Amino acid sequence: MNLTGIISISGKPGLYKVVAQAKNSVIVESLEDNKRVPAYATDRISALEDISIYTYGEDKPLKEIYTDIFNKENGGATLSHKDDIKKLTAYLTEILPDYDQERVYSSDIKKLFQWYNLLHKSGNLKLEEEVAEEVTEETEKTAEKAEKKEKKAATAKKPAAAKKPAAAAKPAKSAKPAGAAKAKTTVQRKSGSN
Repeated sequence: MNLTGIISISGKPGLYKVVAQAKNSVIVESLEDNKRVPAYATDRISALEDISIYTYGEDKPLKEIYTDIFNKENGGATLSHKDDIKKLTAYLTEILPDYDQERVYSSDIKKLFQWYNLLHKSGNLKLEEEVAEEVTEETEKTAEKAEKKEKKAATAKKPAAAKKPAAAAKPAKSAKPAGAAKAKTTVQRKSGSN
């Protein structure tokens, strides 16, 4: 599961994908409606790849939790964040039985499920194996295209066409000496008093 470049901006709903870097901001694109907006340095931005859930042992990264949910749901969507909190908590307990119930608030659990469904809807939830397969398929396709182009170029090579004779040389303009430029003419102006 690759969550690189996916961020959450405090005070703004939904998730955003980092698109470009501007002079004093970051250009982000909403995963819901694909609108691009700037995110300034004053905005509190959290990268999803840096977020983890508190457990009684070692904290578990969001990436691993989403992978577990993805595998449990067979790549489908999960519970809505608007469902009853008891239902959401029970589901999280199935996925992550040792999460710290005192430090993980109900709002965090709702956000976890909301973000998962947003990522699923936008098509950003893919296991790393699937992403690696897609990349290898794309590289194979480009390699095949390159081979086809090389074959076409090899078979389509024509013998170099005979060069056309150079156009008849035009007579060169007579070279004028540098000082032979147009003669300057001076015109006397009439004075205002007649």
